[in-house]
Amino acid sequence: QPRLAESGGGSVQPGQTLRLSCVASGYLYNDYCMGWFRQAPGKAREGVATIDGWGIASYADSVRGRFTISRDTDRNIIYLQMDDLKSEDTATYYCAGRTTRASYCPGMELHFYPAWGQGTQVTVSS
Repeated sequence: QPRLAESGGGSVQPGQTLRLSCVASGYLYNDYCMGWFRQAPGKAREGVATIDGWGIASYADSVRGRFTISRDTDRNIIYLQMDDLKSEDTATYYCAGRTTRASYCPGMELHFYPAWGQGTQVTVSS
């Protein structure tokens, strides 16, 4: 059973940066589609970015150009570099992964991702 552990959250001011990390364990291979999602207070969980087994990334419109998802295949770590943070980026950020043996990402719908981490809090406030 895959296990995901996020780290790197914190409190920053608008315009600053954070880098989130997600260590994935329990996967037989290291090329599954992985993603970052977030949930703000009182709102539904939403997709932020995904990365497939070939390293091709997809982003939500709200973060495109500011966030970058990447992966260290050797260590099975997925990163989310967040630049120019805005107050509306405040949320709990979750790492999630596919468990179906396929390298492509089918989209950001939550039901595609059975494996979830516990989340890490990101607060952007002046």
